[in-house]
Amino acid sequence: MYLQQLSVINFKNYAEAGLTFSEGVNVFTGNNGAGKTNLLDAIHYLSLCKSYFNPIDSQQIKQGADFFIITGSFNKNDNQEAVACSVKRNQKKQFKRNKKDYQRLADHIGLFPLVMVSPYDISIIIEGSEERRKFIDNVISQTDNAYLDELIIYNKVLLNRNAMLKLIADTGRYDPNLMDVLDEQLTVSGTRIFEKRKAFMEIYTEIFNKHYRFLSDDAEQVDLVYESQLLQDDFGALLKKSIEKDRALERTTVGIHRDDLQFAIHGMSMKKFGSQGQQKSFLIALKLAQYSFLYKQNGFKPILLLDDIFDKLDDQRITKLMQMISNHDFGQVFITDTNVNRVEKVFNEIGVVIQLFKVKGGEIDA
Repeated sequence: MYLQQLSVINFKNYAEAGLTFSEGVNVFTGNNGAGKTNLLDAIHYLSLCKSYFNPIDSQQIKQGADFFIITGSFNKNDNQEAVACSVKRNQKKQFKRNKKDYQRLADHIGLFPLVMVSPYDISIIIEGSEERRKFIDNVISQTDNAYLDELIIYNKVLLNRNAMLKLIADTGRYDPNLMDVLDEQLTVSGTRIFEKRKAFMEIYTEIFNKHYRFLSDDAEQVDLVYESQLLQDDFGALLKKSIEKDRALERTTVGIHRDDLQFAIHGMSMKKFGSQGQQKSFLIALKLAQYSFLYKQNGFKPILLLDDIFDKLDDQRITKLMQMISNHDFGQVFITDTNVNRVEKVFNEIGVVIQLFKVKGGEIDA
């Protein structure tokens, strides 16, 4: 699977642009702020129906315009697939595949799998557990539509249960039968999500360890551990035990919405004790493992987006990553970099032909 063509109108700093890509490595070069990353984000929209960087669609519209349109043509199993996304101010986002509207955007997720590696990924390590849960959910959702549906159900029931806890605190009225109904709904949905996360992590952790060993030349011992309250007890039992605490705090304190990943190096916290280079290697291994997992589950290679990757890695790690590209471990790759000479040198050395696009102020020279 690969993206053949991309067209954008009024998207971020682009008034209008159209590009045709190679099946291999495509590189966008230009100064910071030229719009290189915006092109990667447009590709991300076509795959996952949203921006990688900003959840508010209307903020992607070019200043002074009232709408944006992104269209793309994918080749998948030698079939042409046309995907289009359009957003108008104060209107619902429209998403089409082969000119047919989606009733639910969730039905598009996973059809054109994609992995993005960006400097913003450091939030997975340094921010709170929500970032790490988002990461897990993003990977699983690209291989399992039912998982995304289950997440939607769980979050809706969780919202209702928390609203009820607040109401109990405000009014002093507690209906144990209604609470039992909500607990049962939350337990069913939450247990399904937990089982899928647990099964995913058993496969994913092994793939991650393999990639980290390769990137670091097996020089460091790292650990990736899935943490969930449901590993210790049945979800329904946890809800029963926590009801007094939940009532006092007016929120649900147990469940899969508290799941987390623990990252460690030599037995110590990666966030606190990992060097910048070690953290970068850890993040890239996380994303390469995501790529390998999607490839294994789907049977075809996802698209790989590497944003500003050369500025963030030392020479050893760049060499390792380029070795993987030259060994054809990846399918279609998109890269951004400020230094055109560096990019050309790196790929000339490994004998990989690239398609180069020079970006300047929202204009593209192929």
